[in-house]
Amino acid sequence: MRQKLISVVLFILGATSLNASADQPNIIFILTDDLGYGDVGVLFQKQRKGIQLKTPELDQMAREGMTLNRHYCPAPICAPSRASLISGLHQGHSNVRNYQFDKAIEDNWNFANTLQRAGYYTIHLGKYGLQGGGNSPEKWAAYPTKRGFDYFYGYVRHVDGHQHYPANFWEIGDNKSHQQKKQVWENNDEVSAGLDKCYTTDLWTAKAKQLIISQAREKPKRPFFMYLAYDTPHAALQLPTIAYPKGKGINGGLQWLGKPGRMINTAEGTIDNYRDPHYTDKGLTDVAERFATSITRIDHCLGDILQTLKELKIDKDTIVIFSSDNGPHREAYIKGERWSPSVFESAGRFKGSKGSSHEGGVRVPTFAWAPTRIKAGQKTNTPSQFHDWMATFCDYAGVDAPARIDGVSLRPTLHQEGRQRQSIVYMEFNNQQALYLDGYKGLRMKATSHDINFDIFDTLNDGPESKNLAGTSDAFIRLQKKMKDEILRIRMPNRHAKKPYDDESVPGLDIDEGDLSRGVAVSSYLGEWQWVPEFTQTPHQAKVQKTINLGALPAEKNAGLLFSGYIKIPEPGDWTFHGQAKGGMIFKIHNKLVLDGDYKYDGSLLSSTVKLDQGIHPYRLYYKAPDGEPSLNLQWQGPNNAMGLIPADALLTFTVKEEQDRRKK
Repeated sequence: MRQKLISVVLFILGATSLNASADQPNIIFILTDDLGYGDVGVLFQKQRKGIQLKTPELDQMAREGMTLNRHYCPAPICAPSRASLISGLHQGHSNVRNYQFDKAIEDNWNFANTLQRAGYYTIHLGKYGLQGGGNSPEKWAAYPTKRGFDYFYGYVRHVDGHQHYPANFWEIGDNKSHQQKKQVWENNDEVSAGLDKCYTTDLWTAKAKQLIISQAREKPKRPFFMYLAYDTPHAALQLPTIAYPKGKGINGGLQWLGKPGRMINTAEGTIDNYRDPHYTDKGLTDVAERFATSITRIDHCLGDILQTLKELKIDKDTIVIFSSDNGPHREAYIKGERWSPSVFESAGRFKGSKGSSHEGGVRVPTFAWAPTRIKAGQKTNTPSQFHDWMATFCDYAGVDAPARIDGVSLRPTLHQEGRQRQSIVYMEFNNQQALYLDGYKGLRMKATSHDINFDIFDTLNDGPESKNLAGTSDAFIRLQKKMKDEILRIRMPNRHAKKPYDDESVPGLDIDEGDLSRGVAVSSYLGEWQWVPEFTQTPHQAKVQKTINLGALPAEKNAGLLFSGYIKIPEPGDWTFHGQAKGGMIFKIHNKLVLDGDYKYDGSLLSSTVKLDQGIHPYRLYYKAPDGEPSLNLQWQGPNNAMGLIPADALLTFTVKEEQDRRKK
């Protein structure tokens, strides 16, 4: 089953720098915990009657930047959402799925270590929850500083984020875990003892300001990446100690004092005490006052951080993204109290909340702010998802994103320039499954088998998902089948998070076999990469040549090859793919990540089995050549020992030998 090899094209690219440069912006990603789309004034609160949640700073951020109106978390719950955000993988590829709290996020390329390699100082503040088993940085296999963060200050365990006063006992918590003190870690040191009366929203913000100021003053030429992950307004619903300090910015607002027992300037008074006066004496319940106060507190913090950037005169060199890990919660971790997101209509006009793949559970409030880069007052309805941020940040850093990830750069949308590549928007959680295809959302709330039909919604014009379009016309009957086919083409089963559709065979494409006569298309690239890059998203201009001579490559550059073609599968069944390379390789069938020979790859044989239906299946094979002699081999084996070979190894052997022979002459 050999494929014919046709056009061989050499794309000569300018070398991609992996050192900090003047045009690399600082990047700050702010993630809240359980903030609903409808909790923000400019998105919904200002449209509703009754007492409204006040978020003037977020509203101002939206006016000065862009609102991503249809931005989605990967799953309607904490851990998988945060894992997909960090790894750049959707829930069909992430190693953290469902309720896998505290599971170690895999050791691979992510948005921290790629930016670190690009010259950024990388910071993680606040909630983590992806560390793995253990009880200390030495034991936690996936501690933040082992996943690309130069500096970490925050909560490690998922459950620690359920208490917002780490150094204080909270008597009214509904169970012992929610009452007890928690551990805050600074790199390898546990520092909780000095945090008396420190409310975490204030604590993380004060630390963020301190670090931003020190970075701007002490290392002005080094860009920084900050991942600031709040653990509010999650269900503890604890109150701050005192009112927000007057002013904001360098000399106002929250301040880092650095003294044990007085670490920040709001560490005084009584814990769980201050209620924002906008919400008192209005007939609200205790928990409603608490919930509203916590959201406006986050809003103050956001404004404080943006003002700090402006006063340091680095606002024009900084990109700030604000979002939430999932929709609004229904819990209240207070004895005898309950909470409902309906009180302030936290999901806006949408159906669902945290734990639901309806819009209310997965469409999250998201804003992008970057003076001189993002025009003020812009809005986009283009669907996008968490895993797109890693590709976006790589784009801003001036490096090509790793080929293994699922995201696309959102820079064309944010800048309103150029053509935006379509995002894969895919949600998976327990038996729930959703995706966007051809402009419509497909949703299965109980995907107990692959035969279960998707409900189909036009969420652009029907946000409440009130009209199911499935089966209403021939076009939607065809779309139903297309959705069922597509979800099998974009995900890989995970043995720790089994799904009823894991054993379904991946359908081939409905194309003419005559197209196969064109064989394998090969594109070659020169650049400077520390990973196998996503060549199809490279923004660089290309120069076309007729031959590939890997042996003649300049020593200071890498060579990269992208093989694109089709595999004809003669019979359905388990097909095992074997790959081996000197250098690095990534192999995808459709959009399934099948072989990952990149991060820490040692050249050993890789194997992976995929259930493929009879028919034609597209593939992409990415290869980054080593410093020495290149070598690449890919084979596959199916039922009855049927074999196949992509002639990559033959190509590499020929071209290197050809160049060596030329040199001898």
